[in-house]
Amino acid sequence: MRRHVRDVWWHPGVGARLHPNNPTGHFVNAGERERLAEFCDNRGIALIADEVFLDFSLRDGVPVKSFADSNQLTFTLSGLSKICGMPQMKLAWIAVSGPESQKKEALARLEVIADAYLSVGTPVQLAAPALLQMRGEFRRQLVERTRANLAELDRQLTGQTSCKRLECESGWTAVLRVPALQSDEELAIALLNERGVYVHPGHFYDFAHPGYIVISLIVPQADLTEGTRRVLAHFA
Repeated sequence: MRRHVRDVWWHPGVGARLHPNNPTGHFVNAGERERLAEFCDNRGIALIADEVFLDFSLRDGVPVKSFADSNQLTFTLSGLSKICGMPQMKLAWIAVSGPESQKKEALARLEVIADAYLSVGTPVQLAAPALLQMRGEFRRQLVERTRANLAELDRQLTGQTSCKRLECESGWTAVLRVPALQSDEELAIALLNERGVYVHPGHFYDFAHPGYIVISLIVPQADLTEGTRRVLAHFA
């Protein structure tokens, strides 16, 4: 399967979508949900929705709808890695929704698949309730930092015309549209060697054309401030 920045993942029998997308932070809007449902229904395929970044909306007062209440056969994914900020704690889950008969068959098949692998570690299973209780405070701290860093990024972007930020609704990253004077990989290496700044080149996420870099919004605010200054100075 190939991942596309704004499109759906396609595979025979399955359609999958990040909600919100990584790295752009776009949510699947109501119109896109309707088109996805129609596409899947017409072809008899299930939908996989990866919602590991769903907790981290940057839109104040705007409710975010999960795919877990879909009327079609849908597998909604999440886990401790993102929602609790604990990638070392290997615990994730799949919520199955849709028509009862399809859900029953899907759960039976998932059980066979699960039995073919090692079970989840006992320590993380026992710790899960306590870890999930910490989820709210982790989210608060992360969203607070992300919003502050995004505001600082926008402040610096207003002072120049070479680079601009793509719209971001959620998540931990921001995508910058930059002058496509070289490949994104060459640019990322140049920024690392010449400016001491680490960014992801756009091709890591299958951007179709050069001129995109992805920066982290969860670094300490002082690092984001200085890193942004160095990146923009590179194009000055």
